[in-house]
Amino acid sequence: MPPRMSTPPDPVTILVDADACPVKDEIYRVAERFGAQVRVVSNSPFRVPVSERVKRVVVDDGFDAADDWIAENAGPRSVVVTADILLAERCLKTGAKVLQHNGREFDAASIGSAIATRALMADLRAGMDGMTGGPPPFSKADRSAFLQALDRLLNQLGR
Repeated sequence: MPPRMSTPPDPVTILVDADACPVKDEIYRVAERFGAQVRVVSNSPFRVPVSERVKRVVVDDGFDAADDWIAENAGPRSVVVTADILLAERCLKTGAKVLQHNGREFDAASIGSAIATRALMADLRAGMDGMTGGPPPFSKADRSAFLQALDRLLNQLGR
């Protein structure tokens, strides 16, 4: 009896919440090395590398249209790159891995406290009449942590 040929798993897809993503170039490089597909999702078109692996997805200007597309297309063989906590929660429910631009991973254990912190910060900002400093600047250490985390997740999904 000949050995059974197993079908290879679907390729890993990296879904990028692209409008404010500072690590797109890094994603393209790592995806090429791992043979992963990339979907760059935004409300307006911008340049992406010419590659069979990288596709630009432009959604309409509707509220959360990019988030909706990403959440609907996320799954167990996906890595979602976003800083949006509510989108992260939606994608985790599909079985996707979710990574922030600074290399921190959202997971089932951390998403609840992240949502609570988000709500608390929104309340604090509302009480300060818009006097906030915003997030800290994106650093080389953030970029390095992101690359390490993406590499680790793609290795996990490739097994």
